[in-house]
Order: sequence, then structure tokens, then C-alpha cells
Amino acid sequence: MSQSHNSVEPNVIDDEMIQKAIEEQYPEDIGQLAKKEGTDFKDVTELQLSFRNILQIDNLWQFENLTKLQLDNNIIEKIEALECLVHLVWLDLSFNNIEVIEGLDTLVKLQDLSLYNNRISKIEHMDTLQELQIFSIGKNNLTTLEDVIYLRRFKNLRTLNLTGNPLCDDERYMLFVVAYLPNLMYLDFKLVSDSTREAAVLEYQDRTDLLEGEEAQVLAELEEKQAKQQELEYHKTAFVEYLNGSFLFDNMYEDDTEAAKLASLPGVSDLLQKYREEFVSVCENLFNFGLKEYEKREAEVSEFCECRNEALTANQQESRKLILDFENRNKMTLDEIHNAGSSDIAESKRAEYKADIHQLSEALMTLEILIADQMEELANDFKGNMAVVASTFIENIKGIMNQCRDLENRHHEKLLEICITTLEKSVKNELEEDLPDEVRMLLVDKNTIVNAANVSHGVRLRKIDMRESDIFTNTYRWQASVTEKAFQNEVDRNREHVKEILQYIDSLQEELHNMETLEPME
Repeated sequence: MSQSHNSVEPNVIDDEMIQKAIEEQYPEDIGQLAKKEGTDFKDVTELQLSFRNILQIDNLWQFENLTKLQLDNNIIEKIEALECLVHLVWLDLSFNNIEVIEGLDTLVKLQDLSLYNNRISKIEHMDTLQELQIFSIGKNNLTTLEDVIYLRRFKNLRTLNLTGNPLCDDERYMLFVVAYLPNLMYLDFKLVSDSTREAAVLEYQDRTDLLEGEEAQVLAELEEKQAKQQELEYHKTAFVEYLNGSFLFDNMYEDDTEAAKLASLPGVSDLLQKYREEFVSVCENLFNFGLKEYEKREAEVSEFCECRNEALTANQQESRKLILDFENRNKMTLDEIHNAGSSDIAESKRAEYKADIHQLSEALMTLEILIADQMEELANDFKGNMAVVASTFIENIKGIMNQCRDLENRHHEKLLEICITTLEKSVKNELEEDLPDEVRMLLVDKNTIVNAANVSHGVRLRKIDMRESDIFTNTYRWQASVTEKAFQNEVDRNREHVKEILQYIDSLQEELHNMETLEPME
């Protein structure tokens, strides 16, 4: 049975309970030290909070590197507040009062999960636990054998405990579970025998084959969806997403009630079809141009990174050579200082060594100044190149988008001609087509139908302008980001390297200072 602890006041997890639990995990002497000095929760990888009458999980967000957590034998009713424990590999929530499996989505590294002896009636909400190898959910309220099929998604699951659930009483239980979970090695603490596996296959093969076919179809659809999403992300990086088709054209007419009415006029359908074909062709030209330009931009960035890395590598080799020469040269000097026959000789050698340290410091700093200047020049050239690349791209986009506007303007002119012609026929009662009432209301006079056409035309032009503006904005944002990153990377590198040089020189000077305290040998 789950723990009731009726005579004890329910607890929540607080700092005092956590600190006590940590201290108890260590041997007595280390535990006392931890109590005295405190513990950085980020350093804790295992935490045992069993038998503490805990009602609610809380305050565990500080244990960001926790890999093992025991919360068994409490009175927990809800799985919650575990979101930050993304490194958990082992989780024990057995002997509690949990009714629903939930709150585990972020625990993607979980391999061993125990929900033994709770009040769970359905296996669910575990899709992200793809690393799961051991799952114990015995002594719960699982009643339906078919619920076990959910566990097929866990391809690494090898050990499963279901014993003590009502579904175990079904005479089909053993063969059903083994048939639908063919990768299981252990079921209810027993090794699945070859004979059981063969019997399960014989009994359920028709059904499992059908299920495998359905799963394969679902997997194929998922892979196709993921491929399309990856392709879309690629198009977005090129700033031409949704331009390889009719999306922009369809978007221009979306929710345009005036255009929908005007489409009923005689001859407009054919006019729209021709306009659509020409417009989509221009969009696809823009799309293909955008992808080519993206590859060019990436090549420019790669070339800059390559030049930067070559220069830095050459500089680092020179620095290493200076340090190696210094250390080889002064290994003997240190020995001479240590073994000096008099204080005067020792002092003279120390002075030489001190001067050599200073000379090394100057040489290393000079190299860093040279590479910093070289990096700044490279970054400035890169910034100029990116400005040219961006402006050239923008100018070409303007030209292609103007083609879209020209098509729209020509279409609008022809549409107006049809509107006027239709209006004249309507006035003379020469219209052969039976038009909807909402369209006939536009044919009351010239101003009404021309205004309707102009409103629709304005909507489409704004959609074209907005798409063009999006491309410009994304291009300039990319340009600013990539150049800013180039400069910031150099600032960070320079600061870090200067710090390294100073620390190295300080260590040499400290070593020399320590030797000054040594008495010369007689």
C-alpha cells in the first residue's frame, strides 16, 4: 500500500529538509563538514528524500546537475516541479498517491523510472522519455491490456514491471505484452524465455504486423513533416520562405471580399489565372535567387572565419615558440640560482631571470597587439564586404519585387477595363451572365465598381510591400548580427588572451620570488 502517515503532518520540500538529506548521504565526518561549510546544490548529483511524509514536490530547481532522485515512500499526489532536473537518469516515485503520469516532459535523459505502488490508471504523457530502459509501474490501477501498446515507442525499454495491476489477471497478459513489446528482456522480474516469445509471435503476429505497418506510415509522415520543417528553416535563413509557390499570391487575395466579388465578372477568371501564373513565376525566380545569394553569404562568412583562424594559429605558434624558448633557456638558470655558491651569484642570476621574464612579457604583448590589429583589419574588411553583399542583395530584391508590382498594376488596368465594360452592358441590359446580387450592387455606377477595384488593388500592393519589407528587415538584421559577432568575438578573444599572458607572467614572477627566500649553498 502507499504510505499514509495519517498521524504525521504532511511536509513540503524545504531547504532544511534538503540540507539534512544531503548531510545524511555522506559519511559522518564529511557530513559534519558539509553541515559546517554548507553545500552548493549544483554539486549534488544524487538526492534521497524517502520516508519524509512529503505531500508536494517543490524547491528542487537548484539541483541542476542531479542524476538520481529518490522520492519514494511519501504521500505525493502529483508529479510536478521537476522541469529543471534535465540531467536525471534515475527517478523513484514509488509508494506514493500519484494518479496521473505527467510533468516528465523535460527529463529526456531518464533511463530508470519507478512509479510502483501508486494509483495510476493509464500509461500516458511519457513521449519524450526516449532513453527509458527500465520502467516499474506495478501495483497501480491499470486495467486495460491495450494500454501497454503505448510502451512500443520506447525502443530502448528492456525491463518492465506490471505485476500487481488488474490487467495481469487477464489470461492473455503474458503473451500479449511480449508480443507487443518484442524488445523486452525482463517482464515482472523474470527473463522472457524464447518459448514465450515464440508463442507470443504465433498468437499475435497478424495484429502486430498490422500495427507495424501503421507505425511505419506514422513514422514516414513524421519524417516528411520534419524534413519540410528543416527545409522551411533553410528558406528562412535565406529570407525567401514561402516564395517557392503561390503563397504570396494567395495571401494577397486572402480575406479580400471585394476581389472575390469582382472575380465573378465575365472574363475575370481567365485574367486571374494568367496573372497567377506570371506572378508565381516571378516569385519562384526570387526564391531561387535568394537561395543562391544565401550560399554566397555563407561562403563569405566561411572565408572570413578561415582567414581569422589561419592568422590566429600562426600567432599562437609564435607565442608558443617564445614560451618554449624561454622555458628551455631558463631551466638551467633556475638550477644555477638554486645551486649558486654565493648570494651575489644568486642575485645576479635572479636579475638575469627577471629581465628575461620582462622581455618575454613584452614580446608576448607585442604579438597580441599585432594580432589584435590584424583581427581588427580583417573584421573591418568583413564588415565592408557584408555591407556590399547586403546592399547588392537588396537592390536585386527591389528589382524583382518591382516586377511583382508591374504585374499587379497591369492586372488592375485590365480588371478596370472589364469592370467598365460590364457596367456599360449592365446599364444597357446586355449582360448574358446571371451575376450574384452582391456583384450587381457594384454595378450601380462607375464610382462604386472602380472604388471596389481600387480598394482591392491597394490591399494587394500593400501585401507585396510588406513581403519586400520583411526581406529587407531580415537582411539588415543578419548583416548587423554577423558583423557585430565578428567584432565581439575578437574583443572576447583579446581580453582572454591578455589575461592568460598576465597570469603566466605572474606565475613566473611568483616562482622567482619564492626562490629568493632560499639560502644559497655554501
